[in-house]
Amino acid sequence: MTINRTQALVLGFFILVWASLVVLFAVAPEVYYRALKLSSAGAGLLFLIGISAFIALLGIGVLRRWRWTFWLITVAFLFGVLRIPASVLTLKGVLPADGPTWYVLYQGFLGLVQFAIALFMLVGYRRAGTWGAF
Repeated sequence: MTINRTQALVLGFFILVWASLVVLFAVAPEVYYRALKLSSAGAGLLFLIGISAFIALLGIGVLRRWRWTFWLITVAFLFGVLRIPASVLTLKGVLPADGPTWYVLYQGFLGLVQFAIALFMLVGYRRAGTWGAF
């Protein structure tokens, strides 16, 4: 099974996000609980396990080139662009902050990366169909 650039980019992003969640849970659990509006460590751990399973399912879908995962990820990543203005409005004080400044900036960065990946995915789709290389 060969992995093309599009698949590698999406899988790399999933690994980055998963690792970020684990590090955030281990190093700054108060930010994790506040951002996700969780009340206890047990709820936080259950959420981490659930999101890990979901990311693993999507990762399998990427590797097997499932069409539904392509479209789900593409649409979700296109909406990632909304994180950028949300982060700007949070930094300006218009929206309430759900974490420290570095967390708000990181969310904006992830939104930008998501949107860029979605554009690459659409380029690959135009060239070779779902999961086509960009």
